[in-house]
Amino acid sequence: MSETPPEPGRPSWESLSGPPTMPSGYKGPVPPPPPPPPAQPGYPVYPPPQSFPPPPPAPPPYYGPPQYGPSPGYYAPPPHVPFQYGPRPGSDDTTMAMLAHLLGLLSSFVGPLVMYLLKKDESPYVRDQAAEALNFQLTVLVASIVSSILMVIIIGIFLLMAVLLGGVILSIMGAVAANNGSPYRYPLSIRFVS
Repeated sequence: MSETPPEPGRPSWESLSGPPTMPSGYKGPVPPPPPPPPAQPGYPVYPPPQSFPPPPPAPPPYYGPPQYGPSPGYYAPPPHVPFQYGPRPGSDDTTMAMLAHLLGLLSSFVGPLVMYLLKKDESPYVRDQAAEALNFQLTVLVASIVSSILMVIIIGIFLLMAVLLGGVILSIMGAVAANNGSPYRYPLSIRFVS
């Protein structure tokens, strides 16, 4: 058998015989990482994440007799209490309440009545302010009728002017207060609607 010369770039078998040698820069086996430092005084030592207990099993489904009455978690809405609610954030409650007060200037009691009927189930604040504007406009209407009857005597003319001027001023004050988000109460208003 004749030995063929090794291919260029490949070592011969003779050079591979003998003890293996390590590449240059090898420093030996890697030491294990150091242990974690002890816990500081006053701080608890938390267990590693592998030691948490498994979650409890889900309860079995309940197949009992049917339950009657309101379902659990159902609560009847509380009764409406005037002057308790403010406007909802991010809604148009203040605009609608202001509109209820200003519509009284243009349409007497009809505008606040329409606003009350439209928004009474949606927003407690608008309901409260629309009811307040409606009560005030009905009070102004009654006072205007009484003043018109009293025009037979001279005092009815002055009383009618005072009622109409007071109605305009107080409606504007109510609209400004409602636009700011604060509930407004008219003085000398008869409570027809609560």
